[in-house]
Amino acid sequence: MTTVASAGIRFHSGSQAIPAAAVHTTPLGYDRRDIPVGVPLPVPASAALVDRLSGCGEIEVAFEGKLGDTLLALSTVRALLDWLRLRSILVAVRAVGPYAALMARSGLVTRTPATALRGRRAVIGDRAGVEARASEAVVGLVCDPGSPPCWSSDGCAHPDLPSRNYLALERRLGIRLPGTPPFAPLLPAVPSELVEELHAMGWLNGLTIAAITATSWPERKDYTAQRYIELAELIAERWQSQARLLLIGGEADSSGTRITTEGPRRHVQILRLDGVPADHLTSLFPRCQLVVGNDTGLTHLAAMARGRDGGGPPVVGLYARHSHSKWRTGLPHHHAVATDLSDRMHQGDLCPVRDAIAPNTDIHMNAFPPAALAQVCLDLLNGVCP
Repeated sequence: MTTVASAGIRFHSGSQAIPAAAVHTTPLGYDRRDIPVGVPLPVPASAALVDRLSGCGEIEVAFEGKLGDTLLALSTVRALLDWLRLRSILVAVRAVGPYAALMARSGLVTRTPATALRGRRAVIGDRAGVEARASEAVVGLVCDPGSPPCWSSDGCAHPDLPSRNYLALERRLGIRLPGTPPFAPLLPAVPSELVEELHAMGWLNGLTIAAITATSWPERKDYTAQRYIELAELIAERWQSQARLLLIGGEADSSGTRITTEGPRRHVQILRLDGVPADHLTSLFPRCQLVVGNDTGLTHLAAMARGRDGGGPPVVGLYARHSHSKWRTGLPHHHAVATDLSDRMHQGDLCPVRDAIAPNTDIHMNAFPPAALAQVCLDLLNGVCP
């Protein structure tokens, strides 16, 4: 569902199906619903890729770059493993690099089977990860977020990056894989001492809102702590309850994790968490009632993080300049509030940076008034899709 949240911004539900005719797409070349799992596709496979992967006994998953790009690329790993299972090819799958622990949570990393082949390794990851291990690999699969187009099949568009990545590899491997949308894997919560400490201190009781302040592009994507505080105050006032706001900062610097409290406001208690490792945040986000963040890796992480029962909060991403559909997980609880410019990038499958598209006015995160955003969040908290 798409609704107008305020002048110039719109809400887009994570469960919304997008017709192929509504956006610029590349036809997948087949209707997936008409092809049984395991049946060859009507488009040719990449013979060299299939031959090399068929002889591998080990898959190494190596991502070295941004957290967000890594998370949205994990569906490529899923596609490869689905293909190997269909072919009954036994391999060991191991993750390396800064996100190895997160990937282990996804269920994509396996122990070494006793019958796995030795000495032939495929590497899948971002360009830095693959190139660093090219000499050890028989084949390298580079996950580039700029490469896969917005596919269309069965009358629907598949704009989110996990869908683009999964379907792109399915086409290259030439066989109908078993995956269905959403293609992004989930990251289940595990016990965390930090999370239990926060719970014991009362920070996870009642209405708890997590707000992502971290960003790799602060001049364009920083919603600011002050706007998040105003947002939380409006939500709490209309909810007629005290709220706890967790302001989630970026990666740890030389000082490590920093957790500080701010003076309480009328309706909100505020806790700043800076430099908290992603492993702990993956267990923290499912304990919140709502997560709001800019278009950044920790917001994607919040959407993929789920409790042990598979549940978790709605996640709202704020998209001022880039496509709100491409830079999401495709999960039904991962929503977007987007500007008109973001809508145009979505409709044309464009990027304002790559395609050098300058907006008529300089659009910043102040395009999202806290009052309008608060109403969207309240609807979601009440179980109503705006």
